Amino acid sequence: MKQMIAQGAEAKLYRAGNAVIKERVSKSYRLHEIDSKLRKERTRAEAKLLRTLERAGVPVPAVLKEDDNAMILEIEFIDGTKVRDFLDKTSDTDICRQIGELTEKMHGAGIVHGDLTTSNMILKGKKVYLIDLGLGDFSIKVEDKAVDLHLFKECLISKHHEIWESCWKAFLEGYKNPDVLNRLKVVEARGRYKKLD
Repeated sequence: MKQMIAQGAEAKLYRAGNAVIKERVSKSYRLHEIDSKLRKERTRAEAKLLRTLERAGVPVPAVLKEDDNAMILEIEFIDGTKVRDFLDKTSDTDICRQIGELTEKMHGAGIVHGDLTTSNMILKGKKVYLIDLGLGDFSIKVEDKAVDLHLFKECLISKHHEIWESCWKAFLEGYKNPDVLNRLKVVEARGRYKKLD
């Protein structure tokens, strides 16, 4: 028996025993053929991203079953605490060092997350798992990796404003790619200019 645990813009998530079933929802505003094609492609792409990360040694849920036709992805259920909630309860910013290391490893595998926030990370024991690669992609572009970092930093500032600086400092102890960090400054400067317009 499956029970719904979350619903996002792109998919419904169900829990069934030790598995999470991710069912991509149809969008009525899209043409049926385009909608169906997009959902199949995204289901297939997410499974590929997860398998690639697992091979690269990045903790992610294992892919248990993939059904392109039904737009369903069955993945391992990680029984832990969202990093967002862990930080809210403990203010233990040391965990962000591990997040920095994982992010660098993910980028080293040629993958960007696309939605790198503390809501998309689960702490099980002392290990952080990255989840929800629905907006992820294969990319070796320094710009794309810098945007990942920018999103994470913005998440820290908005969701964990009291401890964000300590979190970011710990993250940078784990993430050391100088090319990406230099490009981050450019991305941030662009953001500041937009706000001034």
